[in-house]
Amino acid sequence: MNCAHCGQKPQNRCHKEGFDCTGGSLDLADYGREENRGLHNLSDAMRACHGNSQTRLEEIIEFSERAGFKRLGLAFCIGLAEEAAFVATVLVKHFKVDSVCCKMSGLNKDELGLTKIKPDQFEVACNPIGQAQMLNRAKTELNIQMGLCLGHDILFQKYCAAPVTVLVVKDRALANNPMGVAYGSYWRNKLTGP
Repeated sequence: MNCAHCGQKPQNRCHKEGFDCTGGSLDLADYGREENRGLHNLSDAMRACHGNSQTRLEEIIEFSERAGFKRLGLAFCIGLAEEAAFVATVLVKHFKVDSVCCKMSGLNKDELGLTKIKPDQFEVACNPIGQAQMLNRAKTELNIQMGLCLGHDILFQKYCAAPVTVLVVKDRALANNPMGVAYGSYWRNKLTGP
């Protein structure tokens, strides 16, 4: 598959005509499973109801309410502690919220053999597996990820018992707006140039 460079104008063929370039070769039976059907339909129902009028945070709230979730987890980077406090304050109006910071439990980088930013100083490692374990213990029904480092986010999602959605993707150069690379000419030229 190379949909990103498809010459068939996928916005027309796929979106409007329902064209199936796989020739029906995918096993789509999992859409019939109750645990998947509801989540899949909620997304479409909200889009039909609101179009493009909701922020991602508003979508998470409404989606979670419609799904019947009562307990949400919030896993955040320590660099977004203020933003996480704001998000938790908003979410707690609707749900029980458990939040875990990336530096929780004080993992020593030296003991784990991890690369340090300042080799001659003590450094605490991020703990994405611990974040997942704490939210698993809390029996959260949906976990929200806020700005975890690339790699840490993968480990967090891997070890979560509940499904994970993303509110903030870390992008240190672009103020956590990774798609800024597609909109600014400097970044477009830098990344696509020779």
